[in-house]
Amino acid sequence: MNITPFQQKVYDFVQTIPKGETATYKNVAVGIGHPKAYRAVGSALNRNPFIGRVSCHRVIKSNGQIGGYVLGTNKKLELLKKESLNS
Repeated sequence: MNITPFQQKVYDFVQTIPKGETATYKNVAVGIGHPKAYRAVGSALNRNPFIGRVSCHRVIKSNGQIGGYVLGTNKKLELLKKESLNS
């Protein structure tokens, strides 16, 4: 598995998002020290090899829209709703 240092920073940051909460792609980009790299954050999350451990479904667009998800947006919504009910 080839993971770039940038991708690792993204995955490490996303692991800090508490269950039941969300962050934006821009929040993640700023949090890892690359404030303009929000599209690259999305690309890294789309390639997430740690889908069960790195909860990338907690990352949404700045405008409040759900954004993409490797397992589909319906699954992303389902996971977010489940977490918000259980938090």
